[in-house]
Amino acid sequence: MAEPIIMPKQGQSVESCIISKWHKKKGDQVSKGDILFSYETDKASFEEESPVDGILLDVFFEEGDDVPCLLNVCVIGQEGESTEEFNPNSGQEESAQQEDAVKEESKDADQSVPPAEVQTEQAVPAVSQAEGAVNRISPRAKNLAERLGVDIRYASPTGPYGRIIEQDVLALRDAGHMLTPAAAAAGGASGIAGTGLGGRVTTSDLQAPAAAAETISAPAVQSSAGWLVTDPGYEEVKVPNIRKVIAKAMHQSLATTAQLTLNTSFDATDLLNYRKKLKASMERLGLANITLNDMILFAVSRTLGNHKDLNAHFLNDTIRYFHHVNLGIAVDTDRGLMVPTLFGADTLSLNELSIRAKQLAEECKSGSINPDLLRNGSFTVTNLGTLDIESFTPVLNPPQTGILGVNNIVQRAREVNGEYEFYPAMGLSLTFDHRAIDGAPAARFLKELKTNLESFSVLLVR
Repeated sequence: MAEPIIMPKQGQSVESCIISKWHKKKGDQVSKGDILFSYETDKASFEEESPVDGILLDVFFEEGDDVPCLLNVCVIGQEGESTEEFNPNSGQEESAQQEDAVKEESKDADQSVPPAEVQTEQAVPAVSQAEGAVNRISPRAKNLAERLGVDIRYASPTGPYGRIIEQDVLALRDAGHMLTPAAAAAGGASGIAGTGLGGRVTTSDLQAPAAAAETISAPAVQSSAGWLVTDPGYEEVKVPNIRKVIAKAMHQSLATTAQLTLNTSFDATDLLNYRKKLKASMERLGLANITLNDMILFAVSRTLGNHKDLNAHFLNDTIRYFHHVNLGIAVDTDRGLMVPTLFGADTLSLNELSIRAKQLAEECKSGSINPDLLRNGSFTVTNLGTLDIESFTPVLNPPQTGILGVNNIVQRAREVNGEYEFYPAMGLSLTFDHRAIDGAPAARFLKELKTNLESFSVLLVR
């Protein structure tokens, strides 16, 4: 029996996904586990595997199509089986047939219209394209335009009687004239670069249109040797959608919050010694590969319980205090910075926290992270110590009120009983939203965290 393959719903916050690539084509023999197609949200990419053996009988969407979640994408079955009952576009076929019938009737009617009536009809002023496009578009093309989110005002009709047909809509998609439903309802605009999924123009883009880029010709420069240099020596690449999302989030963070950063350091001797003990006993006790970063995450999750203003969301008129620590963990991926959330970090053992943190990081790097796991963090930790950074200013992840930057370990000297000794010092950089919390409470958090990290083995007893 033929089996439909639906567009998966990758999280409660995702309503549709874009098909980025088909790995199989209609008529191909597929086996269970074969990759059928790749698809993406605005933050992650995924691959859909075939759940059964059979033939790819039909494909209902093409690469670049924005497909609502839980809608049939293709059908796998045996040769000769019908797929019509699974086709989400079947209603469009009926509409197209009705349209053809209407055109035939219109053609017959035109042949029988008296000359006087023809003159009267020609005297009627033409309707503007923006106002009449909806009335001069085939049902199939209209359905496709709504699904793809294209702006039909830019269409060049090629159908009978100046009607917009399916191929005109596809040409618009290829030209980049695409809108989100909300932006289309707002009227859209021309000349705007979309930052939404698949390059779609969003309502935010309408509110703050990007300035048009100017093309400047590089003048020829004559060197002392007498030859001319005209090649500026650069290349331009399209900004990936996830980079646009990150850029917008970072700019909005700095523009809408009052950020202040406090820096301190702690003696990492106990932390390093305990890490050596764990590493030596890892196989015997069946422990995960617990890293220094895991230990810092653990200490942060235990310290935040006494500082609710930093385990919160500042929502202008209200502050949302979380009952548990939902720890955001900054992860560097090939697609850009991602911050998955380790929910209930304060309820996990050190070993459990280490395992889950690594799973989240791996899912981010592979592009398979559930979008719901990229939301609702209450505090974030970002670690640049492995890149030999001694101090930096982390940028808040609004509406969170705090983010902790972890730095590298350097050898510092201190006086003990009249003599100087060296110790490993690890830096910490706390950025907080001064609208939600004052400097002294933020400093008290850093001080308690420093104490907990300097006596980490004692912290585990709590």
